[in-house]
Amino acid sequence: MQKIIGRKPVLEAINSGAEIEVVYVAFGQHGDAINRIFNAAKKHGIKISQVSAQKFSQIAKNDDTQGVVAYKLSQKFYEIDDLISASSKNKFPLLLLLDSIQDPHNLGAILRSAECAGVDGVIITTNQSAPITETVEKISAGAVSHLKICRVNNLVRAIEDLKKNGYWIVGTHLNGEKFYSQMDYKMPTALVMGNEEKGIRKLVSENCDFLIKIPMKGQIDSLNVSVATGVLLFEIIRQRNS
Repeated sequence: MQKIIGRKPVLEAINSGAEIEVVYVAFGQHGDAINRIFNAAKKHGIKISQVSAQKFSQIAKNDDTQGVVAYKLSQKFYEIDDLISASSKNKFPLLLLLDSIQDPHNLGAILRSAECAGVDGVIITTNQSAPITETVEKISAGAVSHLKICRVNNLVRAIEDLKKNGYWIVGTHLNGEKFYSQMDYKMPTALVMGNEEKGIRKLVSENCDFLIKIPMKGQIDSLNVSVATGVLLFEIIRQRNS
């Protein structure tokens, strides 16, 4: 089972229809978020248990839980065909491909931005990537529960599948051919974000249709990957809504 910590992540997991085994709430917790958790758990027929501070401490194991912990049976992962099929109804589908993101805080922040931007799915690599843990779930503010996430062993093969289904692959690179704002995103788009230190791998970049970059005005040559992802996703949304 997977542990979910924090009031908002637990509430989002319940409301998403995730298979929650049990929710633990420490005695003395109150407020609007706690009331919403109780109401949502009742609505979805999920067991909720109020426990003593000592018992809750044993369950939480010193995590910053805001007095709430839930256990989900498992993280659901989708196949790439599921993402393609589900996004086919959209005029301009948008998928996010993450090439070896290793920091769970970065992954959680990226997934939060992805959910807010309304992406149709996220593809992550099985190897050299942070797993979906309670830390990722909490940092994502519950976005994990609302996203279609696919894990693949071979990202290049996934890119090939997407191309066959009409997607254009847009990769991010320090030496990109054009600035991100010069790109026309009014097309089925798969945005590729790379590893925190090395960026996207050489073979992955060679299989991108376009390579873009964010102009840097200071002395540091790149943004944190989660910040860069937010910048790019919302530029895509801005263009498509204009």
